[in-house]
Amino acid sequence: MAAVSLRLGDLVWGKLGRYPPWPGKIVNPPKDLKKPRGKKCFFVKFFGTEDHAWIKVEQLKPYHAHKEEMIKINKGKRFQQAVDAVEEFLRRAKGKDQTSSHTSADDKSRRNSSEERSRPNSGDEKRKLSLSEGKVKKNVGEGKKRVSSGSAERGSKPPLKRAQEQSPRKRGRPPKDEKDLTIPESSTVKGMMAGPMAAFKWQPTASEPVKDADPHFHHFLLSQTEKPAVCYQAITKKLKICEEETGSTSIQAADSTAVNGSITPTDKKIGFLGLGLMGSGIVSNLLKMGHTVTVWNRTAEKCDLFIQEGARLGRTPAEVVSTCDITFACVSDPKAAKDLVLGPSGVLQGIRPGKCYVDMSTVDADTVTELAQVIVSRGGRFLEAPVSGNQQLSNDGMLVILAAGDRGLYEDCSSCFQAMGKTSFFLGEVGNAAKMMLIVNMVQGSFMATIAEGLTLAQVTGQSQQTLLDILNQGQLASIFLDQKCQNILQGNFKPDFYLKYIQKDLRLAIALGDAVNHPTPMAAAANEVM
Repeated sequence: MAAVSLRLGDLVWGKLGRYPPWPGKIVNPPKDLKKPRGKKCFFVKFFGTEDHAWIKVEQLKPYHAHKEEMIKINKGKRFQQAVDAVEEFLRRAKGKDQTSSHTSADDKSRRNSSEERSRPNSGDEKRKLSLSEGKVKKNVGEGKKRVSSGSAERGSKPPLKRAQEQSPRKRGRPPKDEKDLTIPESSTVKGMMAGPMAAFKWQPTASEPVKDADPHFHHFLLSQTEKPAVCYQAITKKLKICEEETGSTSIQAADSTAVNGSITPTDKKIGFLGLGLMGSGIVSNLLKMGHTVTVWNRTAEKCDLFIQEGARLGRTPAEVVSTCDITFACVSDPKAAKDLVLGPSGVLQGIRPGKCYVDMSTVDADTVTELAQVIVSRGGRFLEAPVSGNQQLSNDGMLVILAAGDRGLYEDCSSCFQAMGKTSFFLGEVGNAAKMMLIVNMVQGSFMATIAEGLTLAQVTGQSQQTLLDILNQGQLASIFLDQKCQNILQGNFKPDFYLKYIQKDLRLAIALGDAVNHPTPMAAAANEVM
């Protein structure tokens, strides 16, 4: 889009990433939200959503000049609703101006008629005036005084205020004329990062003064919460928990294949961010089991297939979180996980008290703890839930879910976990699932390096690779994982179920986890070097 001359209050079409231009209004940003460095940009509040973002000038067009053009190229229902919201806003604003002009005209008319009434126009009137001059002067003065005071009083109040006083309404209910005259500022912006919060106690007061300069870095200021006692529990599809006499909780994990057909989907609105190798299969199974799902992906085209299957499209992570009850996310690495939450139009901007966020990414414990802190500081609920499996298991709904954090949220996710996996484990406080996931992936990564080494050694020494696989499958190492991987290799099928760069990432994070507690991991280090 070409650069244009714009100013505060202008209605515009704003283009965000790969998404179509959307109607919005240039507004003042929150005081604590710094303008991005670089090219000139404006803070835009979009119609029809609770979203807002910094948009570069070259990505903005005046609303009226390009209205017909935009309507022709976008026929979506939500887009039309947004355009309708703009037109309603314009109608109400026009009505306000007309009411104001009518009021001014009425005031002028009253003053003129008052002057006409007080002006003598005949000899008899002059004689009467001379006989009662003092009385007439007094009345005229009072009349002018009343007109003046009435005009001043009317001029001091906006048309809406006068309309409210003239038509009674029920106490506490906003008048219809007052609603939606301006784009309602999202509560997530009003209360964004209202200062450091001890023990992450949510303060819902929207008028609380903003203290921090940049919300993207506020997470570094948050204090640690008091860590709850660790209680390692394995929860299956049916949330089976078996308490022993000693009071400790025993692990009882069960395969979910027997109950997959009887899943009752939650009535909560589900959001999902990230449609990669794992996320795509997860969303597909959530939809198959009857969940209401809103999706977002950095590459918007990946959403199309799921829209056809019944999913709804979210334009930004913030929009998805603000419109859903529970939002899941599955992205590639710690940086992507942080950017998703803390970046522009990110998850954090959509978090309000009671909103739930479940991070299914495989990241380190420090990252997931940091994200949990910023989510909880805004009144949200947080659960980490990385998954063990590959693309095929994701498509089949047979993942293993490792969860930690908010136990109540874990139970609220029961039907979702049943749809996407065969077993889920609850591991206690935030960070435990990340650590366990890295250990699991470290073992698998090292195992795969050893298998590949064994197959190549068999080949160069003249031994049958198929016979090696048959022997392994008859021994103690027999597993679905071993058989599938080796069969794919022997058949020349190297289509990735899990990208090598992600295995390396997990190995490096696992090695760093060992270093943090002074525990050597030479096998993982060797596997990482090979890869």
